[in-house]
Parts: sequence; structure tokens; C-alpha cells
Amino acid sequence: MPFWQTSQSPSAASSTTSMHYAHHQQNINLQSGDRSTRQSSCTVSSKAKSLLPTRKRLRLDPPNKLYFPYEPGKQVRSAIEIKNTSKSRVAFKFQTTAPKSCFMRPPGGILAPDESIIATVFKFVEPPENNEKPIDQKSKVKFKIMSLKVKGEMEYVPELFDEQRDQVAVEQILRVVFLDPERPSPAMDKLKRQLAEAEAALEARKKPPEETGPGIVAEGVIDEWKDRREKYLARQQVQGVDSV
Repeated sequence: MPFWQTSQSPSAASSTTSMHYAHHQQNINLQSGDRSTRQSSCTVSSKAKSLLPTRKRLRLDPPNKLYFPYEPGKQVRSAIEIKNTSKSRVAFKFQTTAPKSCFMRPPGGILAPDESIIATVFKFVEPPENNEKPIDQKSKVKFKIMSLKVKGEMEYVPELFDEQRDQVAVEQILRVVFLDPERPSPAMDKLKRQLAEAEAALEARKKPPEETGPGIVAEGVIDEWKDRREKYLARQQVQGVDSV
């Protein structure tokens, strides 16, 4: 017989067994409680992390509005400066709730670190309804700028944002604000300056590259070669005449 059974009475053995079983159950409960606590803490931390705002990759100017001169029945322009403030290359893309009456130039692109661009936004202004005052008319049109971190040198294509949808961040929702073109204001002055800079940058991109020094030297070499060839042919003709 086992030693512990001979040294204890049946009642004592039963009591000891009950104590061991209760202790074992208590350890199991503590372990399961620790696991549930860790799981709940991980769940809470993941939820809290998902609720944190995404770090901005772009700096916008204006930061959350697009200013348009109010000219009913005409196509007007706004401008916004987009700068990459991150340490990697970033793609950006425009979206609008009114694609039939609005478009952006460029609609998207890729910016190197600290690179900036002034984008132009075109919008058709509907005439006012219900005798609304021109400037009091509110536009329901909104614009969205999204960003995506890219690796290495590559050309911008809109499909980038579809292929890496889980990595896309919404930088800002921009709402439309109308300005009175006849009334001077800091916002209107800034808009005119940005539009002028955007047009100048567009014209600069259209110009062909200037000819460099080696190109000019090459043209001079070609001209010299032509002169030598013409002199050589002239000498051949003279020699032919003399021989005859």
C-alpha cells in the first residue's frame, strides 16, 4: 500500500484529496484569468491604436479649404500647395464628389521628400437658386486628398491606390469656399499668387530642354566636316579636269 494511505485515516485522506483538488482548480482559474486579462489588454490596445489619427505625410496650404471666385455660369479655378513632409516618397491623389463639374491638374503624382507642387482645381459654378445672395450660396461639393508611401523610383499611376488600399491614408477633406472677386481680401490675393505660380511651373515644364555646350560643339564639328568634304570634292573635280 502507498505510504500516504497507511499513515492517514480515510477521512483525513479524503480531506487531503479535496484540498489538493481545490488548490489545483484555483491555479487553473488564476492562469485562465491571466490569459483573459492579457487578451483583453491586447484587444484594447489594438482598438486604441486603430483610433489614433494617422500621421500626416503631406502639408496642405490652404489646410482644409478650397477658395474659388464666385462667378456664376463660369468655370473658375482654385489652387492648393501640396508638400511632402515625410522622409520617403509619397504619392497623392485627388477625389471629388462632383467629377462631372470639377477636375484637378494634376489629378495625382509622386513627391520626393520636401518636394512641393501647386495643384490647380477647376470647378463650374452653378447660378444661384431661390434668389440666394451670391456669396451666401453654399456648395455641397467636397474634395479629398489621399496619400500613399511608395518605395523607389516609379511613375505615378492611379492604380497604385487600388493595389495598396490598406496603406492609403486620407490626408484631408476640403470644402469649397466662395470669394467675392470684386472685393480685395488676403484669401483672394493668396489665390491669385498661387495660380500664377502654378501657371509658371506648367509653362516651365512645357519648354524643351535648353541646348548644352557639348551640343553646340557637336554642331561645330559637323559644320567643319562638311567644309572639309566640300573642299575635297572640289579638289577631285579640279584633278579630273587637269587629267583630261
